[in-house]
Amino acid sequence: MAADLSGLLDEGELTLLEGGLERTEGPLWHPGGYLTFVDLGREQLLKWDPQTGTTTVLRENTGEGNGCTFDRQGNLLMCEGADHRRVTSMDASGAVSVIAERWDGKRFNKPNDVICRTDGTVFFTDPHLRFPEELREIPFAGIYRIDTAGNVHLATDECEYANGLALSPDESLLYVAISRAEMADFDREERGEFCPNRRIRVFDVAADGTLSGNRILIEMGSAEAGVPDGMKVDASGRVWCTGSGGVWAVEPNGELAGVLPTPEVTRNIAFGGDDMRTLFLTSGHSLYSIRVKTPGIRAF
Repeated sequence: MAADLSGLLDEGELTLLEGGLERTEGPLWHPGGYLTFVDLGREQLLKWDPQTGTTTVLRENTGEGNGCTFDRQGNLLMCEGADHRRVTSMDASGAVSVIAERWDGKRFNKPNDVICRTDGTVFFTDPHLRFPEELREIPFAGIYRIDTAGNVHLATDECEYANGLALSPDESLLYVAISRAEMADFDREERGEFCPNRRIRVFDVAADGTLSGNRILIEMGSAEAGVPDGMKVDASGRVWCTGSGGVWAVEPNGELAGVLPTPEVTRNIAFGGDDMRTLFLTSGHSLYSIRVKTPGIRAF
């Protein structure tokens, strides 16, 4: 496995921005010049201010809020994996409304990550393996599409365990992080054994948002801790994805550019800063950052 990412980084080491949390996830850079992220364990939406270096609570009781993004109106979209198992929108006043909680009359399993296309089309993942089988109303892992009229469609059920999502710079490709494929993968992880079912899939995206051409971009099987989870794309089309041993940088042709080692298992990442060249990492109990050479794609 290639490990040297020095050619893509402007710094040699990660900077610890915040620690002592429970399970960090969902980083999102705001046009106002700050970062929000979630603490899954405490069910909080947090704000980290680069001017003061302090972290404050914006919202409590997020229902295990996880992946976050913006819609085209600047509202914060969040996947809530517990309780109501839904996708919500929070406006500038803090008011929360539901934009998706069922498909075909059935409740979702555990909505996980969400992205928004420039035309307002929203895609989100709904993996199923962590949700008790006897309670599942939908028996598969799905990727769903919310069209600009607010209607929910099944985009694909061709992913084993759909987790993180990202679009290519021209939005013609959808990348999907696959964390696992079967319950046995959880046991392999616990025992520190090789897990073969870690990969990134890629789909072609049509103008109407439909998906086709399901194929594998890169296999990420490993015995190391960490699975493909949160992912983002930079302006060159390079895919940055959490994985075994740290954050993987993958070229558009599927070649591994390298791995950024992290001291804690990283669940998600986001580009930010005024020039979009700061990579933020929600890892373990902490929030980290590192400067990179190529800017990331804005979520707004």
